[in-house]
Amino acid sequence: MPANLVVGAQWGDEGKAKVIDYLSKDTDIIVRYQGGANAGHTVVVGGTKYVFHLVPSGIIYDNTVCVIGNGVVLDPDYFLQECADLEKSGFRVKEKVLISDSCHILLPYHRMIDEARELGSSPERKIGTTKKGIGMCYADKMLRMGLRAGDLLDKEVLKKKLEHILDVKNQELVKYYDLEPVRFDEIYPNLLNFAEKMGKNIINTIYYLNEELDKGKRILLEGAQGTGLDIDFGTYPYVTSSNPTTGGALAGSGVNFRHLKDVIGITKAYATRVGEGPFPSEILGEAGDILRKLGGEYGSTTGRPRRCGWFDVQMLKHSIVVNGINSLVLTKIDVLSHYDSIPVVIGYEYKGKKLSHFPSQGLEDVKPIFADYKGWKDDISGICDFSKLPPACQSYINSLQELVGTKIGIVSTGPDREHTIIMK
Repeated sequence: MPANLVVGAQWGDEGKAKVIDYLSKDTDIIVRYQGGANAGHTVVVGGTKYVFHLVPSGIIYDNTVCVIGNGVVLDPDYFLQECADLEKSGFRVKEKVLISDSCHILLPYHRMIDEARELGSSPERKIGTTKKGIGMCYADKMLRMGLRAGDLLDKEVLKKKLEHILDVKNQELVKYYDLEPVRFDEIYPNLLNFAEKMGKNIINTIYYLNEELDKGKRILLEGAQGTGLDIDFGTYPYVTSSNPTTGGALAGSGVNFRHLKDVIGITKAYATRVGEGPFPSEILGEAGDILRKLGGEYGSTTGRPRRCGWFDVQMLKHSIVVNGINSLVLTKIDVLSHYDSIPVVIGYEYKGKKLSHFPSQGLEDVKPIFADYKGWKDDISGICDFSKLPPACQSYINSLQELVGTKIGIVSTGPDREHTIIMK
């Protein structure tokens, strides 16, 4: 059976969680393949809102197993708190979540260094991180200074590795950042507590996933952030510290590429971005504030206001190429019902010349080329039939599909899972 992938086609916050929730009813296993607790996924079911950070949102369904893949950086304290909160809502989390033994563990000093670096950066060099230590944990992974979930299963192995890591990290904290050292006798017991509570859930998920696929199980891969924030394909250096794109999904889960069938790209009917970095279609001033309020564009993890802009065709084409997207989901189309006219960025100019593609450098200096589309001014919230949308709305959706050259398979007209149009 195939594995399918849901990937963000913009700068994150595209509404992936709702789509994952919608697809989960026909899925056996949901896999989170990268990122950490810096991302939040919001799902609305029957008017009740649930926010997920590390636990895959598919936990809502009784029939699904949820896997935290090897590409994730796991904050054990945050994870246990999230499990407790979800269990209060009636979800059976600990018996349904598996953790890769190769998943890296995020520790307190990662958060301390992240915050110190961000606060100490000059305004032009700030990345706009959530200060949750995600990038620092990934850096240690690449430096081979990381602690992995499988290390927690042997007390002596954990003790030896943690002592060595803290010898190095405390020198960095004290000498470079002028911070207090972290104590072994505080971190070690916390990790043992996590191992006691979750140790039976820590397995080799790489073989588990491929074996389950061979048995005929259906797998859905989900990530955090979006293509524009990919460490390799995004607006570097204003990016996340991992690969949310298709390559990252395979590397972060261990799923054999031969199993991958559909790559479903999620995009808003407009665009948003959190943090610093270039944003060609950004709407500044009061007009940006209006769209932000209409769309409720505030981060589900930090509450930070998102920067808002118009739909960017060049950005979407870039995502389609990088990810191999063969179907799109268009979210938040209902938010645009406020407008008489809807601008769309259909291309870029750089130094007087039209660009043929999304640039790797110099995006902050491009001039967006706009085309205007007629608005509809009718409330379309909750409509589940494409033919019942106003003609101007249908035309807008069809135009976006033609501009990006990829079919739109699903249209979301509201936050609830029932507010969904399946395109014929």
